[in-house]
Amino acid sequence: MSSGLPPTAAVEPPTVPVEPAGRAGSPVRLFRTFLMARAGLGVALAAAQIAAQVLGNQSPRLGLMLCLGYALLTLVQWVWPVVEATELRWLRAKAWWATVGLDILLFSALAAVESPSNLPVAAMLVLPVLLSAVMASRRAGLAAASMATLGLLGASFYAGLVAAEWGSSITQGGLAGIGYFAVALLGSELAARLVREQAVAQGSMAYARQQVALNQLVIDEMKEGVLVLDRELVVRAANPAALALLGEREPARQPPFSLEGVSAWAALREAAREAWRSELGEASGEPLAPTSSRVRDVMLAFVHAPARALRLRVRAMPGRSLGEADDLLLLLLEDRATLLARARQDKLAAMGRMSAGIAHEIRNPLAAISQANALLGEDLGGQPAHQRLTALVASNVQRLQRIVDEVMLLAAPAQGEAVSLDGTAMLQEICDDWLRTQTAAQLDLALPDVPVSLRFEPDHLRRVVLNLLDNAWRHAQCEPKPWVRLELLPGDPPRCRVLNPSPPLPTEVERHLFEPFFSTRSRGSGLGLYICRELCERYGARIDYRSDTEQGAVVFTLSFQAVHER
Repeated sequence: MSSGLPPTAAVEPPTVPVEPAGRAGSPVRLFRTFLMARAGLGVALAAAQIAAQVLGNQSPRLGLMLCLGYALLTLVQWVWPVVEATELRWLRAKAWWATVGLDILLFSALAAVESPSNLPVAAMLVLPVLLSAVMASRRAGLAAASMATLGLLGASFYAGLVAAEWGSSITQGGLAGIGYFAVALLGSELAARLVREQAVAQGSMAYARQQVALNQLVIDEMKEGVLVLDRELVVRAANPAALALLGEREPARQPPFSLEGVSAWAALREAAREAWRSELGEASGEPLAPTSSRVRDVMLAFVHAPARALRLRVRAMPGRSLGEADDLLLLLLEDRATLLARARQDKLAAMGRMSAGIAHEIRNPLAAISQANALLGEDLGGQPAHQRLTALVASNVQRLQRIVDEVMLLAAPAQGEAVSLDGTAMLQEICDDWLRTQTAAQLDLALPDVPVSLRFEPDHLRRVVLNLLDNAWRHAQCEPKPWVRLELLPGDPPRCRVLNPSPPLPTEVERHLFEPFFSTRSRGSGLGLYICRELCERYGARIDYRSDTEQGAVVFTLSFQAVHER
């Protein structure tokens, strides 16, 4: 999917050290193949000897016994291997003598007791030489070739003593010896090349896996939704952002799944069909070719949630074959509300700097007004009318001071570092402090009995939770006793929920819920929820809103960054 995805940082392929053929670990499957070949050769030798005895050929009984014993031993080593492939590295190893050395000695003995016309012993000696050259080292292969040559020459000398056929047997043995050395050198070189290619293949596979993991990480962290569709409108792949955009309140289920059957996705289905039909050349019958990104807007009309307008970009991804089965469609989804929020964010940055300057200039006069009001209250005495006036001034000064503090925090957020907290104890302390200031509040606190670890800055966590509690209590509409509920849900990640009885927010309010300076109250600054979101994003947490129709309440959920024990 690299054609439609953002480029990732180039990573150099890892360097894999290549060892010589004799020092690298031999593949078990290749060694098992050699054991099977030895077992097959042993069975063939035994069968040939038995057939010769049945047909009346005068074959030495010693040769029959040697072939039967060799067949039994090789079958046992193949069916129940007691020799490991890695044990063939050295000439002194018992495993080398139990396989290569045994074969050379037995075949040399057969060459001495059998006539060359009965058994092609010279050809059979190629197997142990090749086994030693491939599975062990070049030195071991040359040693096996030397032993096979000496064994064959010794058998030829013995045959010459018996039958007085010196010339032909010695010549054949010498030529066969030259072939053994050639086989040993060639097998060793091929084995070395195989080890090098295997090391390169393993390094390339590790690099490919690293790139796949890196690409997947980049896609998962993208704020933009990524959907991969086939021609049947089946979602083959989707990142978390796309699943969240397709869901009403919670993300959609994991792919693969079909876009058919969900009424809210009707506009998205039609846009995908139109892309297959007109923009990507389906009607012309030509093979699919990559196209440039095409932009359009679609509307997802949910039943239990506000409609969501999406900015949709379409790109084609042709398959590996000429058929249509492998053709895929890449959809890049963006929430138009998020795009507008980004545009407003740039404007708010400049506004925030200007507001910070104004707030800084207002802070000193407010302090003077507050001090003068306190002195005036002392001078006027305890008359009720004067007390009401001074209390009104003090209340408005505190309100202005709170707005100034919020604007200053918005323009220049206080620095802090996330630490590991006991969420159970921290939320209990925050709620106790809140109840001491809100004496008439009804708080239903649901905390687990065990500590729940989460990462946050303590003072900023206190500010976020107190803002949510104040907001919930301010809008609670349950008669005759309004209530607020705070829950801490352990898990990965841990979550904190603040509920209050209230009807669902109107669509026009929910759309601007976390925007700065947006408030439904004339006396509100509209910065409370915006600051909560900013603080949550700073420490890897997330704040969400949804309406719980079963409990008749609105719910704000904080999803914290989990603390994993090392």
